[in-house]
Amino acid sequence: MSLSYIALSSGRSIELTELRMSSTYGGFLEGYPCKPVNDMIVSGLQREAGRAFSAPVHLVPPCREYPDQTAGAFGPVEVLPDVACTGLFRSAAVAPELNPVLHRSALTVVWFQPVLDVPSGENAGLELRSIRWEELAQDYEL
Repeated sequence: MSLSYIALSSGRSIELTELRMSSTYGGFLEGYPCKPVNDMIVSGLQREAGRAFSAPVHLVPPCREYPDQTAGAFGPVEVLPDVACTGLFRSAAVAPELNPVLHRSALTVVWFQPVLDVPSGENAGLELRSIRWEELAQDYEL
């Protein structure tokens, strides 16, 4: 069962089959959001996605906001969107010579979004709809 479908800018349809969402700064006890902290959050999500899924992992670079230019000990405040997402997407095989009945393609995507919402159709952000599936996804046999 698919959670949603997204039509990529390339015209390819991909299906979201698994989705993990969490608060970007959940469990953040002290300090403040800054580039070193955010880089650790992003790389941690990528590592976690690589362990959780057998498909290649692609990071959609997150938007970073700088609401306060006052620098603390670790530099200025830098804020990522509120919701960290990891999704497993599947689609038809990339290689045209593969049997479409026996083969599919998959890609694990890590991205951030401002609200707790399942991306679907036109509601999926441009950053998701712009994924270069043919370059990033990996074919597999059913």
